[in-house]
Amino acid sequence: MPQLPDGDPAPRDGSLPAHALDASRPLSLYIHVPFCRTRCGYCDFNTYTPSEVGELAPDTYLGAALAELDLAARVLGPRRVDTVFFGGGTPTMLPADQLVGLLSAARDRFDVAPDAEITTEGNPETLTPRYLATLRAGGFTRLSLGLQSVVGHVLKVLERTHTPRRGLDAARWASQEGFDHISLDLIYGTPGESMDDWRDSLDAVTATPVDHVSAYSLIVEEGTRLAVQVKRGLIAMPDDDDLADKYLVADEKLSSLGYANYEVSNWARPGGRCLHNLAYWRGADWWGIGPGAHSHIGGVRFWNRKHPRSYAAALAEGGSPALAREVLSDDDRRIERVLLELRLAEGVALDVLTDTERSRLPDLERRGLATTSGTSLTLTQAGRLLADGVIRDLLD
Repeated sequence: MPQLPDGDPAPRDGSLPAHALDASRPLSLYIHVPFCRTRCGYCDFNTYTPSEVGELAPDTYLGAALAELDLAARVLGPRRVDTVFFGGGTPTMLPADQLVGLLSAARDRFDVAPDAEITTEGNPETLTPRYLATLRAGGFTRLSLGLQSVVGHVLKVLERTHTPRRGLDAARWASQEGFDHISLDLIYGTPGESMDDWRDSLDAVTATPVDHVSAYSLIVEEGTRLAVQVKRGLIAMPDDDDLADKYLVADEKLSSLGYANYEVSNWARPGGRCLHNLAYWRGADWWGIGPGAHSHIGGVRFWNRKHPRSYAAALAEGGSPALAREVLSDDDRRIERVLLELRLAEGVALDVLTDTERSRLPDLERRGLATTSGTSLTLTQAGRLLADGVIRDLLD
């Protein structure tokens, strides 16, 4: 698992500087459920299997999450909430009525908008039609499914436990139960995945009633089992050309079916954009509930203790679970705007850039990586393939 940054000490009472508290700004809530049945070989998220948490009961987690919701309400005061997102881990490892209960608790403490986007991630093997019906009746509007692939040997390399078709069935069940939006996540570039394998996954996903598709290149994270296999030469990763070709195939396929690329790795049909993720990319306020969750409120970033036990213990003692925080300078916030907003289809406003950064734009345009239109800078398709490098070349 990645290490948390150092930061500065976080106040025990969770208080924030006065300048960070602006009740007029909409708020998003992220609720991290840190449990998984098994750990996939490529995963470095802050998650825990039953063998790793022992006797730590989900009830302990639920009590701590409620306590942090209380803390957030005390610190922030009355705030309108536009999006709530349950992530993990596997939120759907909890009984459906417990997820609905956490959502109800958030409604009790905040002014959750009547039309708020309410999302949960889910792994296909944890879902049934009855489970999804309970979530929908409880107010959930969006389901984000971690499918990754429909090809058996690809799922085996990723150590995914669901059968190839289970995620597609779950998407259909969610549609039948009346979810407003359904998203499927795919990973390309798994060792041994052919272009035909990738096309099969794209064809299968787009044959289901989903209005959002995420496609991410497989990244080998240090400390994962996959990283060990690659280091030992047991698995060979594909080259950059293979990854680029698969991205282009995905973009062509999804675009032809009416999915617009609105962020480098995300495509949506009209009305299907994930509003919660857009809040992140646009630098909005969000409070992350749960072990290891990160928050951003008015230019103050803070993050919780990682392990469920230490997280719950801090709250049981009446304090904040935050481990540390960082108060961002104006230039920090400007750089983050460029980093995040340039990934969006609408790009970043030119007036966010410095004079020297604007002087680099003709070179980026000459290379076919970016384009300026009116008051904005946006990436071309070629620029999306090299987004991180373009941003490095652009920034002072």
